[in-house]
Amino acid sequence: MYPEELVKPMRDELINAGFDALYTAEDVENALAKKGTTLVMVNSVCGCAAGTARPGAIASLNSDKKPTYLTTVFAGVEKESTAKAREHMIPFPPSSPAIALFKDGQLVHMLERHHIEGRSAEMIAQNLAEAYNEFC
Repeated sequence: MYPEELVKPMRDELINAGFDALYTAEDVENALAKKGTTLVMVNSVCGCAAGTARPGAIASLNSDKKPTYLTTVFAGVEKESTAKAREHMIPFPPSSPAIALFKDGQLVHMLERHHIEGRSAEMIAQNLAEAYNEFC
């Protein structure tokens, strides 16, 4: 849906912060099958992804506790991996951007788009840090 030259810097922002990009359904299944905690950032080209979601997710990694694994799928670009990740986020409806925390493959914390829009990156980082303190 979006050209690679447009999304590459947005994907790389997370990859450069230590996130692994998941491109296939198998990548998602393998990531969520791992023991420990896995953060899944559903990336997006929208302004709230650029302004708060990605910066907030990255800033949350300054917490004392943090997820064992950091992953990302890109809505509207990596359709297969995004669809598979969203299957694991049920009962939450598809949302992008979104940030989900899994523990041993089970969803334990979710930030949907409506939790991200209108909030600062610092607020998102704090929300995630509180989840890390509880589950990581």
